[in-house]
This record gives sequence, structure tokens and C-alpha cells, in this order.
Amino acid sequence: MANELFADTVGRIDFAAGVVRFELVSLEPGESGQNRMDVRQRVAMPLEGFLSALSTMSNLVNKLVEAGVVRQTPTAAAPEAAAEPKGKGKVN
Repeated sequence: MANELFADTVGRIDFAAGVVRFELVSLEPGESGQNRMDVRQRVAMPLEGFLSALSTMSNLVNKLVEAGVVRQTPTAAAPEAAAEPKGKGKVN
């Protein structure tokens, strides 16, 4: 049986040496009334695996839109992703 992990969102995302690393975070109430993000788990995967996961998630979003579970809102045109990675750097 696989372990199950709950995270509220994805935090920091980095790309270096052909590997995408991202943090799964939970929102915890802070003393000042603002939520703070606590890292629950870090995930590292090769770029190819990350792009495959992104495609799978995009397909799910499309199905949720078609089912009326979520609505698409118009946004500014996003720049197209480059076919080849251009070195290392921070994604977010």
C-alpha cells in the first residue's frame, strides 16, 4: 500500500541539472493572522517525467472544465514553452 500525503499546494519549484524539484506545502495559521507555508515533502523528477505529469494534470483540468466543476477564466496569453531547456534556473 502506498503512503498518502496531503498538501494544500505546491510551493517552491526549481530546475537544475535536468531535474525539476518542487515542494508540497500545507498552509498553517501564523501568529500575525496570515497563513505560512510549511513544507511537507519535496519531490524531484526528471524533466521528462515532470512534463508528462503536467500533461496528465492539464488533461484532468480539461475534464473538470467540461464537467462544469471548474470554470476557465480568460488570462493573458502565456509564453510558449521552449522545446529545449535553456540551462538551470528558478521556475517560480
